[in-house]
Amino acid sequence: MSCHRYDQPTSRRDFLQTAGGGFGAVALAALMGGQAQGSQAQASSGRLPHRAAKAKSVIFLFMEGGPSHLDTFDYKPLLNQLAGQTLPPSFGTPLTAAGEGKSPLLESKRAWKQHGQSGLWVSDWFSHVGKHADDLAVIHSCTSSGINHAGGVCSMNTGSIFGGRPSLGAWASYGLGTENQNLPSFVVIKDSEATVVNGVRNWGSGFMPAVYQGVEFSSDGSPIRYLENPKGVDRQRQRDRLDFLGGLNRDFNASRASNTELDARIKSFELAYQMQAEAPDAVDLSKETAATKKLYGMDNKATATFGRNCLLARRLVENGVRFVQLYSGAGSKWDSHKEIERNHAQLSHSVDQPIAGLLADLKSRGMLEETLVIWGGEFGRTPMSEQGDGRDHNPTGFTMWMAGGGVKAGQTYGATDDLGLHAVKDRLHVHDIHATILHLMGIDHTQLIYHHKGRPERIDQNEGHPFTRLLGSDLA
Repeated sequence: MSCHRYDQPTSRRDFLQTAGGGFGAVALAALMGGQAQGSQAQASSGRLPHRAAKAKSVIFLFMEGGPSHLDTFDYKPLLNQLAGQTLPPSFGTPLTAAGEGKSPLLESKRAWKQHGQSGLWVSDWFSHVGKHADDLAVIHSCTSSGINHAGGVCSMNTGSIFGGRPSLGAWASYGLGTENQNLPSFVVIKDSEATVVNGVRNWGSGFMPAVYQGVEFSSDGSPIRYLENPKGVDRQRQRDRLDFLGGLNRDFNASRASNTELDARIKSFELAYQMQAEAPDAVDLSKETAATKKLYGMDNKATATFGRNCLLARRLVENGVRFVQLYSGAGSKWDSHKEIERNHAQLSHSVDQPIAGLLADLKSRGMLEETLVIWGGEFGRTPMSEQGDGRDHNPTGFTMWMAGGGVKAGQTYGATDDLGLHAVKDRLHVHDIHATILHLMGIDHTQLIYHHKGRPERIDQNEGHPFTRLLGSDLA
């Protein structure tokens, strides 16, 4: 954690309050072994993890709106056998709108196939990803407390259905620092200019210093806007201007150091200057071969956008970025209360080949073992129909998968009931998923603590447990 100056205490109460905040920083410094500072302007080597780690970085493929597990990775033959009938009472009450349990069950029109030596079931909507079945650890028993999109997306990103807490990427940056002082530690890329529900709070730092928040890259054109100097301004002149501005800001901030937004702004100027030298090369896709671009589907209009983002994610982690989050369907486009066939067919086609290309590229470069790739949304969909040809939200049982980063792949974990409504085996709440991700990154989530207003805060709000069966034998 970077060393912050504090407001001068004006009373005994202020002194005790300020000193109490400092004790938390001392404890964290000891916990992290006295490693380098966690700000993005410092510590190119980051902090030491708590334990052996395989995953040096994370690429989170977020399908915003809630993809249907029943039509992608969770094969339920009984659903088609009972299609048109109402949900049998033995399957419990759905956590959806009142009376929706009386809606008829909606069949899955997908063609399903077992892939790889593992025999993982994958639908034809993800036939390219299915070719990498033996690299996937598919979790069929995910659950969330978020019923609607605002709560669901917030929960999957921050661990809470209410906004204001630090995001998972911010916790990773806070816990491990950055491996490259010339690039952000946490990057977010959407597939369009549409606003993700809750906006920037999904990758914010919450009550932690703002320096840990995600940096949003553009989805088209130049990924990093306004990076070049103004016309006629050379690098030395820019350095002089930045030093002068930095001096003014630091003087102003001397008595206002508790305002972490200003501190983050100061550091962002310095990071931007450093990025001018290295970032253009890191995000320059023109250096990639035509074969690599084709692998990601960049030669096809339907897959070009997400393919570009996946390739950019690979280049970023290759250059030391700790956490990259890619949004597919920004603006809750995976939401499919009606016309799920049209909706999901289009979106799955846009991401299937790019995701498969990412997995293949990481593996061929020897990067998959140290890069944790995560796929999922804020929740799944119900087996019951909505509006005749759609599915409603389902946070009580849905699918996510992970690849690389030390996971025990080629297997499925957990299960939903025979209709895919409720998780019935090895239920993993979002808190458990977050704990597992951090474990793979070498972080003991119970020791990754930030003291906020006298409370020792954690990503899982003291409720999560890493799912050790998912971990390779050397990490369990």
